[in-house]
Amino acid sequence: MRIRPRAESITAARVLQSFNTWAYKREQPSEPDLLFHSVASAVARHDSINFVLYWGKGLRQAISEAELACLDYLSQMSRRIEAVYSPGAAFTLIMTDTHAAHNGHPKASVLGYFDGVANAASDYGFSTCLLSELVGIADKVHPQSGTREPGPEILASLERCAQKWYRGDGSVTSGAAIYYRMNMSEKRAVELMFPTSIFVTFNGREYREMFPPSLPVFYMYSMRKGNSNKPWFEPCDAQAATTPCKPLHEPAIQLSCISSAR
Repeated sequence: MRIRPRAESITAARVLQSFNTWAYKREQPSEPDLLFHSVASAVARHDSINFVLYWGKGLRQAISEAELACLDYLSQMSRRIEAVYSPGAAFTLIMTDTHAAHNGHPKASVLGYFDGVANAASDYGFSTCLLSELVGIADKVHPQSGTREPGPEILASLERCAQKWYRGDGSVTSGAAIYYRMNMSEKRAVELMFPTSIFVTFNGREYREMFPPSLPVFYMYSMRKGNSNKPWFEPCDAQAATTPCKPLHEPAIQLSCISSAR
């Protein structure tokens, strides 16, 4: 006798299918069972499907059409989920102010840019918070000890990125190694503060060790199908990455962080 699947399992499969498609994902999930379990648990609680992702800062001082294209793309995926599951999806953008400071960006520039992102994100119903605040809270709750050093392959990959964006003190190699150690601490904070979320990244699975180990990772395109460029690294002018952008949201140099850890 064939056993009929539980109703919530059928619903969870439909919810997962609504966003786990090539319209959004750049490659297959590295932990498909964990991803399904996360969706099924949310469905069982009749809760929203929670997504959390890092949002960085490049050379630009203000948001541009690239940021809005990314937010709109995320919103499209959110609407796809809501079409099959009424609680819908909830997105939290973690502003990586720690990474921006490490790369040598002045604090006023960092907060001004992230303030613009937060304003735009709120228009889409997305929550935002600073990564430095998450790490501070996590360290108070669960202090950590010890550090982990990068292997040669991941270090080489991070060095290539650092050659483009690192403007801090020291060599590119030391900057990449420090960045790796920062991420080892930060990913722990993310999984502590967002234990039921799905971690979204515009990177590929070669960076899996940089992301929260207990959270399923969804590798997705950034602004449209086939495009995985980070919106914050996109220049306003294709001729020059340093061309200033006219702000789409006037920065107030103060970022009101809304932590929606669920």
